[in-house]
Amino acid sequence: MIEKLLRFLFIGLFIILGVVFANQLHPYLADSAFFGMAFWQWGVFGVTLLWLCTILLGAFLGYVVGSVAAPYLFRKLRAFTAWGERTITGISSLDLILGIVGLFIGLIIANLLGLAFNNLPLIGPYIPIVLSIVLGYTGIYLAIGQKNQLSTIIANWHQGREKEPKETKLGPYGKILDTSVIIDGRVADIAKTGFLEGPLIVPVFVLEELQYIADSSDVLKRNRGRRGLDILNEMQKRKIIDVKIVTEDFDEQSEVDAKLVQLGLAHRATVITNDYNLNKVAELQGVHVLNINDLANAVKPVVIPGEQLLVQIVKQGKEEGQGVAYLDDGTMIVIENGKSQIGNNVFVVVTSVLQTSAGKMIFARYETQQGGS
Repeated sequence: MIEKLLRFLFIGLFIILGVVFANQLHPYLADSAFFGMAFWQWGVFGVTLLWLCTILLGAFLGYVVGSVAAPYLFRKLRAFTAWGERTITGISSLDLILGIVGLFIGLIIANLLGLAFNNLPLIGPYIPIVLSIVLGYTGIYLAIGQKNQLSTIIANWHQGREKEPKETKLGPYGKILDTSVIIDGRVADIAKTGFLEGPLIVPVFVLEELQYIADSSDVLKRNRGRRGLDILNEMQKRKIIDVKIVTEDFDEQSEVDAKLVQLGLAHRATVITNDYNLNKVAELQGVHVLNINDLANAVKPVVIPGEQLLVQIVKQGKEEGQGVAYLDDGTMIVIENGKSQIGNNVFVVVTSVLQTSAGKMIFARYETQQGGS
């Protein structure tokens, strides 16, 4: 297809050249004795028979020459293209771009300088050509020669841009509260300490779920819902932290958790929760999550095996001879040989600590030679 197209273009080019050549030859033919006869000068609208025949002959000769030369020219063009492709392939993309830029700058400077020499006699018209060749080559040479320095500058600029803080909606938009963390109530206590920066965002669909829970016929659910509403009301009245109610909703989502994730994605905001499942789903979808339970586990006192604790054994354990005690933060301690000391304050030795997703559990041993207190 390409060969046929190029063949057509080459033949057309030679036809045009033949017509131009014939047009230039016509005046000389008209002055000759043979073609100057009245027969050849006959015509209409200024078009003589001699001129028409000359043009047609030139076009025909151009067609003949083009038909013969087109295959040869096509082979040469293809060979030149292949050579150019091999040459360019051996040049890196950076060298090619820098070379073009250097050539462009060199030609601009050459043309600006050439304007000053245009009016010089004899050599004036040729100086811009010489300047274009010299400065064009110089521009290519200098641009490629400074490749390493330019690469370093570009790399540093790119790294500097990456290190710049990207403006997102995370800061101004704040942190989104889910239903469970509002009912839990610890978020208000954390806000009082100043460890939590606002504003805190309460979506309208979370508020509606709280109201639905508060209106439940189940007493436990109703109390939990009312507790959540009371906590929000207290935080707003006491101005513990800036609390905002937003009306943005996602009607295409039916579940509140899905809406929270969608809102977090839309505004690149952080979701505060103590719901394990919501935590995992949000993280999988790229939403930043703060889990109150993770914070609580992180600030619990650290105990190590071999450490002694003074505890009160409050009940029997699941295994034979075990007793159960609790630290002030609610951490459960399973005590070997502790059944006999239920109700007593005793010293126990920590044997191991188990950290689970539900919290921390401590295993300890009561030394039977101790006396109860």
